[in-house]
Amino acid sequence: MPHSLIDIGANLTHASFADDFDDVLSRAAAVGITRMVVTGSSDQGNIDAADLADAWPGRLFATAGVHPHHAADYTDASGELIRSLALRDSVVAVGECGLDYYRNYSPRAAQLEAFRSQLDIAADTGLPVFLHQRDAHDDFVAVLGPELPKLSRAVAHCFTGDGEALREYIAMGLWIGITGWICDERRGGQLQEIVAEIPDDRLLIESDAPYLLPRTLSPNPPSRRNEPAYLTEVLRVVAGARGQSEQHVAAITTANANRFFNFPAATPATAENHDR
Repeated sequence: MPHSLIDIGANLTHASFADDFDDVLSRAAAVGITRMVVTGSSDQGNIDAADLADAWPGRLFATAGVHPHHAADYTDASGELIRSLALRDSVVAVGECGLDYYRNYSPRAAQLEAFRSQLDIAADTGLPVFLHQRDAHDDFVAVLGPELPKLSRAVAHCFTGDGEALREYIAMGLWIGITGWICDERRGGQLQEIVAEIPDDRLLIESDAPYLLPRTLSPNPPSRRNEPAYLTEVLRVVAGARGQSEQHVAAITTANANRFFNFPAATPATAENHDR
């Protein structure tokens, strides 16, 4: 029997999934992935993610937010859109939001303003926050820290930092999302060394599909596109690095995701139904 897993972050509205979307979901279900959270990262992307989640009730859910790459496009209307989408049962978090000083696709001032606005929305709606941070640790902590008492929960999505950052995030009360980055022998070694420091009740796993294809997959998949079914490889590598069984890591990450997103209890009917 496959493990029951929840993929807390998959970019399923990406164009690369357009031609075989149903097959992608079928392959995920075949390996035990019961729920997936579709990441929203722009105005139109938020609408698309929420609509997709509505089409697969109980199986797909969505976030609504503006990624720091798109922060220059963030307007008052963007914030109102997030607030309106947050009223849908299928929308379970605010984000992806945060800071990215590695790419700097948007000016830092715009990133900071959009980040603060979305934290306000999360505080007002009570939804948890799906966070992004790359090469912006100090500003990220400075903005987020004072707001945490107002927030229900927050996850550092796709954590790729060092031990010092990890320990600071854990001390702040953040949950930690681990992706296929940990499967990359070129840059994931540090993460393999520190992933065991994440408490059992704060660990989450995610594919970040179509990005971050696990490099440890064997045999190599036919495409370089990542998909949720490969979350089982993230599970395997995380379990090994933590010195825990795959069964244990599957159980804790699934329980954590259910608690973090406040998912409804699963039933056989909602697990399979859709109205596409």
